[in-house]
Amino acid sequence: MPLFFGTAGTPISAKEKGSIGGIKRIRELGLSCMELEFVRGVRMKEDTARKIAAVASENKVALSVHAPYYVNLNSREPEKIEASIKRIYDSARIGSLCGASSIVFHPAYYHGETSRIVLEKVIRSLRKLREIFEEKEIDVILRPETTGKPSQFGTLKEILNMAVEVEGVMPCIDFAHLHARTNGDINTYEEFAACLCIVENYLGKQGLADMHMHISGIKYNSKGEVKHLVLQESDLNYPALMKALKDFNVEGLVICESPNLEEDALLLQETFEKQ
Repeated sequence: MPLFFGTAGTPISAKEKGSIGGIKRIRELGLSCMELEFVRGVRMKEDTARKIAAVASENKVALSVHAPYYVNLNSREPEKIEASIKRIYDSARIGSLCGASSIVFHPAYYHGETSRIVLEKVIRSLRKLREIFEEKEIDVILRPETTGKPSQFGTLKEILNMAVEVEGVMPCIDFAHLHARTNGDINTYEEFAACLCIVENYLGKQGLADMHMHISGIKYNSKGEVKHLVLQESDLNYPALMKALKDFNVEGLVICESPNLEEDALLLQETFEKQ
């Protein structure tokens, strides 16, 4: 597949609100993907999901889903881990009916534990989810996302280790988060290229041919991410990132999370095409 560009949720300029209106507006804008935002909970009905799938197919718009923010697969309370698993499952069940290929989620917090211990706990939950998906015939890819704060489990290598260990798991790489959690690093062509080399080292060429990315401007401090910004109001070196994606022949989805959504999605697409 080529590299598709789109928005996190319905474009701001959509006259018809909701996901169906968003998909139609994506096509009108000349974009080609959209992430369905279930971040406050999975409330969509099955009939609505099937209608969304039909409209997305008709308009040739690729869909993904962002699961609720309330996920922590390393909670100290077992019931919260089970609730997190259910939120990801609910996102996958409805998302698959929408025709979404990927389910993005923030995996965990460290809570004072080592990366290796948290990784093992998260992998157990992911394997449990994959077993449920196989039983229920839910055909989606789980995509744990790189996180924006050092307190959150989710470095690039931690996310890639999950993909290596569990079939049906691939990364969601949020380049703004990588930039924020390193307090301003990962912002040159060489650093972006190094990230893509790491992806290829872990997952092979297929890792670069099936990427799911989040990009936006971002405000950060010593504790990491503060909030998303419009690209041109931030220091994120998006032209260098687009050049790296082009040079490495990256394919997949680029989801823009900037506050101005489609404006920056179009800016990213235009910048990429000019490389």
